[in-house]
Amino acid sequence: MRANEIPTEEIKRAPAAFTDRVTADGRFGRPAEPGRYRLVVSRACPWAHRVVITRRLMGLERVVSLAVTDPRQEIIEGDPHWVFTEETGSPGGRDPVLGIHALREAYLARDPHYTGGVSVPGFVDVDDGHLVSNDFDRLVKDMATEWGALVREGAPDLYPEALRAEIDALSGKIYTDLNNGVYRAGFAPDQEHYDAAVADVFARLDALEEHLSTRRYLVGDSITVADIGLFPTLVRFDAAYHGHFKCNIRKLSEYPVLWAYARDLFQTPGFGDTTNLDHVRTHYYWVHTAINPTRIIAAGPDPRRWLTAHHREELGGGPFGAGTAPGPVPAGERVPDLA
Repeated sequence: MRANEIPTEEIKRAPAAFTDRVTADGRFGRPAEPGRYRLVVSRACPWAHRVVITRRLMGLERVVSLAVTDPRQEIIEGDPHWVFTEETGSPGGRDPVLGIHALREAYLARDPHYTGGVSVPGFVDVDDGHLVSNDFDRLVKDMATEWGALVREGAPDLYPEALRAEIDALSGKIYTDLNNGVYRAGFAPDQEHYDAAVADVFARLDALEEHLSTRRYLVGDSITVADIGLFPTLVRFDAAYHGHFKCNIRKLSEYPVLWAYARDLFQTPGFGDTTNLDHVRTHYYWVHTAINPTRIIAAGPDPRRWLTAHHREELGGGPFGAGTAPGPVPAGERVPDLA
């Protein structure tokens, strides 16, 4: 569905078009090598945000370079596309490493006959310019488990083997009802579909409020990929989904437990320091002209609320388990300071 089209049926998210895996041993044909791959993202996109968080927590910034697209997108041949612009640090509107203006060029380098959608994240092989994967879930799990000695010393175990079944089961419910549920509500073709979608969203938020009332993290005593999958939706909720997508039964900030949990994560290295709320608001309100034809970008809410005390440490556990916090954000990747 194009950004300026009124939906005629419920949004259905297509499976990832390219799913090559990169591992330390290269058993799927693509070995993990320093400098070989570039991660193309939008700071606005929740799916891309998951991968950016994981990359930072695992200390892969020095191994996998980052390219950030413009949150406004550009209409090319009738479709909105993720593009590089001067405003996001790409001289001449081309990524300085890949030499491309639009991410779709990496898709077409991989498959000149490709006619499907173009999404972020895009994991691109710098050597040949081919898109390797746009499978955000697999990218997260492989970055967390498959990069061997290239991860930083003290990197956390984000996908513990003993907890994987529980993580996957809970993450699947969160994805269906909440991560994708907000989109089903926002792009609902009629009242019936909207009512069903928004009911799923808030039923899942209600369940998470109860689940997190006695535990600091979703599964286990430290951050896992389950938390990484939930956070990007929560951090966008009041800024975009509550108003723009009509998910307005309650704000995230009206859930005492979830709001504290989200602030706890935001204040943890890897989460808030990879979040650009200006890009979030700009993208959603500017691009989705079928929902917001005036392209007026909402001013709030005040992002400084994310820095207030949460007291979640009283529940025990620690963010990185037996690991340590990542170091400072690389200078070229810093997001605006909220203070």
